[in-house]
Amino acid sequence: MGWEFAVWATVLVPLLGSFTLPLVGLASKPLRNAWAVVLGAATVGFACSLLPAAFSGETHVFNAAMGLGMELTLVVDGLSVFMAIASSLISTLIIVYSLGYIKDYHYQQEYFLMVVLFLGAMMGLVFSANLILMYVFWEITGICSWRLIGFFRDRETVVKADKAFLTTFGGAVFMLAGFAILYAQSGTFNLLEMRGLPVSGLAVALIAAGIFAKSATLPFHTWLPDAGVAPTPVTALLHAAVLVKIGVYAFARIFNYTLALSAESQQWLMVFGLLSAMVAAAAALWDTNIKRILAYSTISQIGYIFMGLAAFNTVGIGGAILFILMHGLAKGGLFLAAGVIEHGTGTKDITRMGGLFQAMPVTAVAVLLCIFSIVGIPPLGGFFSKLMVIMGVVRSGNHAIAALAMFTALLTAVYLLRLFTLVFLGEARDHTVHAHHEGTPSMVWVVASLAVLSLLAGILVQYPMDLANIAVRDILGNPAVRDILGSVR
Repeated sequence: MGWEFAVWATVLVPLLGSFTLPLVGLASKPLRNAWAVVLGAATVGFACSLLPAAFSGETHVFNAAMGLGMELTLVVDGLSVFMAIASSLISTLIIVYSLGYIKDYHYQQEYFLMVVLFLGAMMGLVFSANLILMYVFWEITGICSWRLIGFFRDRETVVKADKAFLTTFGGAVFMLAGFAILYAQSGTFNLLEMRGLPVSGLAVALIAAGIFAKSATLPFHTWLPDAGVAPTPVTALLHAAVLVKIGVYAFARIFNYTLALSAESQQWLMVFGLLSAMVAAAAALWDTNIKRILAYSTISQIGYIFMGLAAFNTVGIGGAILFILMHGLAKGGLFLAAGVIEHGTGTKDITRMGGLFQAMPVTAVAVLLCIFSIVGIPPLGGFFSKLMVIMGVVRSGNHAIAALAMFTALLTAVYLLRLFTLVFLGEARDHTVHAHHEGTPSMVWVVASLAVLSLLAGILVQYPMDLANIAVRDILGNPAVRDILGSVR
């Protein structure tokens, strides 16, 4: 009963609590801000309380009748708990950052409602045990992202928000068609009853279209760099905490956990991951807008996660799951640091910056740590996840793909170190662009916290890896999975 209460609370606290924020805000903005943080922190707490259930070695299923023969079905296992903790933790830090960033803008009531509702929809999605419930939460996140990307309301912003919505919604329509094919084959939308179901290539392609559209993966990737017109905490939410991770989670839950894919389907899914990683890395080499560079970087790194999942072996899947956390921490830090930089300089153009290390030392060090994690420099967390993904690809027999993935990692180092050099080192290239301080303390504190967490997640990697082990065991249905990290050593 305790775990059932915890899982329903993890979903319903942010989902229902979001609608109380505008009412609280009418009485007091500081109280509304505190309440938003409390809702986020409570979600993290309830998600963490499910750790014993995940480590118990069993899959826990909870139902709530809706009438007409329909049920709300939630599943608690290693994969859902890992995603819930990672997403809610980073989302809550982003909410704290928002307190300083958003305080001078209009539409604050809607902003906090949508951010917390976004979090609640993500929690509902990761615990959903049937495809229709998953689809409902999937679309709620699409509506939230549409409103948040279009936050500033000017014509350019609204057009780009509409582009993001239409791209992800269009993909979701294809995905729903794939779900219909699965229902025609199995007679159920219940993921647990569908486990091991052989599936046609058409169904895989339709579902993958929805997943790739939401995750901004090639060829649906162009909406994500354009979403940089949104406030910085929104872009961090999209990249690090919720939106693109939804597609990754759906891939793992549907393709790895539930369905029996053919070798051909596994192969082309891995190829799409590689192509997305390479094309986005090449684009990041040439762009000069700091948020677009980081957006292309996200597209590229998500490609690694898809490659690891498509390897369909313990090391690749384990690395991909660990990658979700490591990338979220580091990319969240980079995007929020970009917000500090933009606030301080008034520009996103890195070719106009330079010499900001002296004015923003904490931000500079935090950015460097996050860059090292994404590039894969030990002992930061990104090193272990990227190593395991590439090892998984090698063990799947795709040596050429592994070699190209390593080359893409080199490109990652080039464009991120170029960004750091142009922003923080040397002298200012445009003397109209300067910063006297690092901005609101809460913003800098969150950026520094994410950088420290990226470092600690590598030094103490065995702890998140323990949960990733459980997730891989649940995904593959293999109780023999104990220590994936040890198998790489």
